[in-house]
Amino acid sequence: MPTLPAENSPRHGRPEPAPHQQRDVAESFGADAERYDRARPRYPRALVERIVAVSPGPDVLDVGCGTGIVARQCAAAGCRVLGVDADARMADLARRHGLDVEVAPFETWDPAGRTFDAVVSGQTWHWVDPLAGADRAARVLRPGGLLALFWNAGRPPAELAEAFAGVCDRLVPGSLAARQWSGPAVDGYAALCGKAAEGMVRAGAFTEPERWRFDWERHYTRDEWLDQLPTQGAFTRLPEAELAEVLDGIGAAVDAAGGGFTMRYATVAAAATRTGTA
Repeated sequence: MPTLPAENSPRHGRPEPAPHQQRDVAESFGADAERYDRARPRYPRALVERIVAVSPGPDVLDVGCGTGIVARQCAAAGCRVLGVDADARMADLARRHGLDVEVAPFETWDPAGRTFDAVVSGQTWHWVDPLAGADRAARVLRPGGLLALFWNAGRPPAELAEAFAGVCDRLVPGSLAARQWSGPAVDGYAALCGKAAEGMVRAGAFTEPERWRFDWERHYTRDEWLDQLPTQGAFTRLPEAELAEVLDGIGAAVDAAGGGFTMRYATVAAAATRTGTA
């Protein structure tokens, strides 16, 4: 489910700002970096294998690397990975996992003349200005290098999504936590892919963007699901007492469904290759 407000949904009668302008949300995830690293889902092996196969070499820049979830998967596949993240708390945990990470927003990060075979970003590119980000990616990619931007879109069984929405509507009405269960998550993330692809086209330095999709499933126990929820943008800024009530209600819904459920994920991506010879 998308963990950011829809760009054009009204708030107090005004349009929502674009996601990359909402720094308070973008920088809220590091408040509990260890939980984020522990609970957030990984990415399907087929996605990583495709990135490795399409990239002309092993040097990868992971934008918005967070705690290093994508970077570790790429490193395990034989890549040499540098991470960039705006949140020092997330970067610190990634370094404890043995990763090389620099702290800066990608739009203002200084590559110091370095270039890469691939620029990747998992669950993060919506916090980057889509045109400025694509321009900077083009400048640091070698000719033939890959820009791959991707998101995990998850949807619980319909009856549980309805129950989760009911809990949030009752306890935090009108919030993103309440709104996010209203439709298929893949639709929201497909829109993010569209924005990312538009930035690639406008940058004028990439081949026609491709759309990739990888479907997979993961089973969650009650405790695993309640561990992940506070890492989502819809919940990271809820007051502690409200969050506790929401988690109790959602936990009761999972208990009523047998104590666990299977989440169906679609990992969706926009990808393009750097054109030119220099």
